[in-house]
Amino acid sequence: MSKLVADQADGLRRLLSHTPTRVVAVAGIARGDGATTTAMNLGAALVHQGKDVLLLDEHGPAADSVCAVWGLDPLGSLADVADRRLTRDSAVARSGCGVAVLPALPGVPHADADPRLLCHGGVILIDAAFDGEGRLSSLARLADELVLVLQPNAASITSAYAGIKRLHYAHGLKQLRFLVNAVSSVEEAQKVTANLANTGSRYLAVSLEPAGWVRADPHLADARRLGETVVEAFPASPAAVDFRRIAGDLGRWPWRIVAPGRTKSIENSEQAPRAATVPARSAHASGAVAA
Repeated sequence: MSKLVADQADGLRRLLSHTPTRVVAVAGIARGDGATTTAMNLGAALVHQGKDVLLLDEHGPAADSVCAVWGLDPLGSLADVADRRLTRDSAVARSGCGVAVLPALPGVPHADADPRLLCHGGVILIDAAFDGEGRLSSLARLADELVLVLQPNAASITSAYAGIKRLHYAHGLKQLRFLVNAVSSVEEAQKVTANLANTGSRYLAVSLEPAGWVRADPHLADARRLGETVVEAFPASPAAVDFRRIAGDLGRWPWRIVAPGRTKSIENSEQAPRAATVPARSAHASGAVAA
């Protein structure tokens, strides 16, 4: 009996050692809601928790993109790695906090290749960009979770409602998470969260689940001027505490099954491509400044 128990325990350890890669797309319907800042801070918080983090930047050379804020100049892009012109390690640029960053401009050939094999057991964050009709890129649609960032004001919430409707009709989206950014208090955050969740299920035909909230914090702007995240520069600040809590909860989000329908997979090697398919799976928290 003891041998059986030992064998089962060893099997469980081996099973748990093959942790799947989680892919999370972060987006904001309205410009200035703080999606890019959220993606960067979640990445920094996850690295501090020991995770391997790859951040795919769909906003390219924009002045408020991930690469611009961190002052990074990657040698390649996701398309370069997908086509095996570069390996992941030679293509990425690594931020001071340890997040690997790789541009992934929508519309570029092979920029929508499934990136899961680039980050074994880690977390891939996509700083997602909507197209002119409010749709997600093929890459962002691969994500296990879409986290929509909004602010607790009428304009942002109204835009979010409209954007969720568009996503529902464009992609058949039936569930997503939302993060309320720049809240004045926990009470305000809880009120907005409850209203959004109820409205989603009653009127939008979409299951809206809270990813948490981030308190309004002047240290966010101070960190931006320093070219860092608030998690790095001011770890005791309210916003940094909130981002770390969200990052901790992210790993406990349940996996969800979504339709496979995928393109090619990519690997972090220079060997010839192998036939491989990586299932797209899907999986709460507390929960910045513009961008």
